[in-house]
Amino acid sequence: MDELELLKKDWNKGDTAYPKLSYDDIYKMIVKKSSSIVKWIFIISLLEFAFWIGLSFILKGTSYSDKMEELNIDHILIPITIISYGILIYFFYLFYKNYRSISVTDSSKALMESIIKTRKTVKYYVIFNLATLVIGASIGAFYSFNHNPDFSNNLELATANGEVFKFYAVIIMVTLLILALAIGVLLLFYWLIYGILLKRLNRNYKELKKLEV
Repeated sequence: MDELELLKKDWNKGDTAYPKLSYDDIYKMIVKKSSSIVKWIFIISLLEFAFWIGLSFILKGTSYSDKMEELNIDHILIPITIISYGILIYFFYLFYKNYRSISVTDSSKALMESIIKTRKTVKYYVIFNLATLVIGASIGAFYSFNHNPDFSNNLELATANGEVFKFYAVIIMVTLLILALAIGVLLLFYWLIYGILLKRLNRNYKELKKLEV
């Protein structure tokens, strides 16, 4: 149980062992907690971005990187990467803006609106990252299959045996399974990190509604 919950239990009790807390006292605590949560959302999003950037540099010169270069799809990946980075930077700006908005808010109504905006921003941020993963994986899989000699040979063999449908069905199922696994891992990460923070932020929102009653 955090500091706010402990103090709320004794808010305006007659027991002189605890200080009486006014509406403003409780409100300031909620502002402080909410500001801290949004700050961590902003920091974690930056760390996540730094992780993927660092991973891309680590993969440079590896067999995976060489295979990607062999596909010769820079004309597609570079524009997508630039657009993705631009959108991510905009999300970072929104996270920081939400943090500043909550830090300087002077009314419960404004704070509640800022909390709602933050929740929406995180939701769209997660959706964008998942969509980027799906699009990137789909493009990579498409070009990998088309430029893979083994894929062409197996396709010709399947065509000769009249098993083209079965061949493509297996390829699609395996691709979807790998993609679903990747999405599941990413969703688990977001649920463990952003989900917990948003849950705490939502709790603050509910406390503000109680104070307004």
